[in-house]
Amino acid sequence: MLIVMATPTLPNSRTEPDGSAVIRVLAYNVRSLRDDTSALARVITACAPDLVLVQEAPRFFRWRKKLARLAAASGQTVLTGGATAAGPAVLCSLRATVERTEDVLLPLTPGLHRRGFATAVVRFGGARLGVLSCHLSLRQDERHEQGGMLLDRLGALGAEHAVAGGDLNERPGGRTFRRLAGALQDCRAVSPWGGEFTSTATDPHQRIDAVFATEGVEVLGCGVPLGLPGVDEDDLRRATDHLPVLAALRIPAS
Repeated sequence: MLIVMATPTLPNSRTEPDGSAVIRVLAYNVRSLRDDTSALARVITACAPDLVLVQEAPRFFRWRKKLARLAAASGQTVLTGGATAAGPAVLCSLRATVERTEDVLLPLTPGLHRRGFATAVVRFGGARLGVLSCHLSLRQDERHEQGGMLLDRLGALGAEHAVAGGDLNERPGGRTFRRLAGALQDCRAVSPWGGEFTSTATDPHQRIDAVFATEGVEVLGCGVPLGLPGVDEDDLRRATDHLPVLAALRIPAS
């Protein structure tokens, strides 16, 4: 059963007179587009994100074309990632001005899936933002090491303000989740909005997907977009095996 804890509204994207920007960031595991891609595109479109932090983007045959089709169908453009980041990707709206991008492959543990980060630095009006999409390991020790790499990589982007998000494969009580939440703002914990649990889409019972932000970023609301106008619960179940996390953030002018 989908359980909603919602504030009346989630702020829309806008640029403030002081140069700061309110943006929407969506983190979404799309399971290699193996499910209902039309439902997936409708969910993304209804969330009206400025950034989509994708996990399990297509990685094999014609993966660029598949990712581009999803972006076009949901009002986004492909910023970076996909197979070149071992699955994570970043999509963005036309509001974003791209400064640079980089895909990072993490050390490979024999017998385990290759992991990576899709990263970028973008601007919205006068606000400059580092961005990182991740999908951490299923194995606890490797996942913890990757959490440290995530924090190092976020710092290396050279942006005062940054956002990171994705599929952590771990609940908030786990040591990797706690490591990230100790260094960054866990946006859902700071300003709960919408639903809490992200896995699975048909039986949501655990929060293993999250959006984090550096100090100085104001979290206006964060959660699964249940009850958001245009987001259909049947679409959420058909789109993929995870529920998305949507965050509204105010990024100070740089």
